[in-house]
Amino acid sequence: MKSLISILITYIFLVNTLVAQYRFTATQDIECTEIKSQGSTGTCWSFATSSFLESELIRMGVSDPDISEMFIVREIYKDKARNYVLRQGKANFSQGSLSHDVIRVLNAKGIVPQAAYAGKAPSEKKYNHTEMEAVLKGMLDGVLKQKTPSDKWMLAFEKVLDVYLGECPTEFMIDGKKMKPSDYAANLELDPEDYISVTSFSHHPFYSKFILEIPDNYSNGSYYNVTIGELVKIIDSAADKGYSIAWDGDVSEKGFSAKDGIAVLPVEPSRKDLFTQPGEEKTVTQNSRQAMFESFATTDDHLMQVVGTASDSRGTKYYKIKNSWGEISDYKGYLYMSRPYLLAKTVSVMVHKDAIPADILNKLEL
Repeated sequence: MKSLISILITYIFLVNTLVAQYRFTATQDIECTEIKSQGSTGTCWSFATSSFLESELIRMGVSDPDISEMFIVREIYKDKARNYVLRQGKANFSQGSLSHDVIRVLNAKGIVPQAAYAGKAPSEKKYNHTEMEAVLKGMLDGVLKQKTPSDKWMLAFEKVLDVYLGECPTEFMIDGKKMKPSDYAANLELDPEDYISVTSFSHHPFYSKFILEIPDNYSNGSYYNVTIGELVKIIDSAADKGYSIAWDGDVSEKGFSAKDGIAVLPVEPSRKDLFTQPGEEKTVTQNSRQAMFESFATTDDHLMQVVGTASDSRGTKYYKIKNSWGEISDYKGYLYMSRPYLLAKTVSVMVHKDAIPADILNKLEL
């Protein structure tokens, strides 16, 4: 009899454990391109936003789009260099940028397909900008030591980019047609005016636009400000309508693990089963979100793409995220982010304006 009871207890334990484990069921899937790797670079902003635009193109009926992330990165390096020199070194020059910078390149320079510009030598297995960044920064600081910089430094700067990234084509062939980057962008019919950057912080008035005070916002891009509830309403509305979202936020929390494919905001972040068993999460408010931002507990250290929603074994909602660190984890480069994590750690999002609910559009006067 004791043996039967022991077996029953073990069976109940195993069943409860199985039920409690993370098991995700898709509730909304948005089509996206394959997982890529940014390698040893700080160019997640280009990978995430390019992937976002690729999903837009798929939604618009384009088959297998593949945008060159490094064409965009190259143009932003040039723009950052000019900004850094003109501001006499009193500006940010690094590998990071933001989604709106990708849209600025699309609008001003166009885009190119990956097949036309890989941004690395064929012999290189992965991207690595560590040395290149150091060389470029040292060069710019050298230019700034001159009392009167010449007009040659930008040409020299571009030559360094050529060495590390490869020469960028001014024209390329697509379907038997010769195109420039601007022609290719026009042919794809992506309208830069369609893409809106949204955030939620209480140190600026809601429903206004303001320049978000984060280091990578070197170009002083403006964001629409909404409440925390409206921010998640926008994200949910976009996913429900089949639009993906370019996500900018913080991944430094103990509850974030790309290796395990989980991002949660646990009440007990030190628990051993954090990435195997769902548990209680913190309640996030507008005030707690603001406090994390102002104390630098939340920073914009990574950009990714929201490509759907899912529920776990308890019916709890999660957001399916496409990362740019290669096909890691059991989810092959994707991860699942809980709503508390999303509420607390989202710095901003970029969405197509048609994905925003009508009542919020009215408040923003869009």
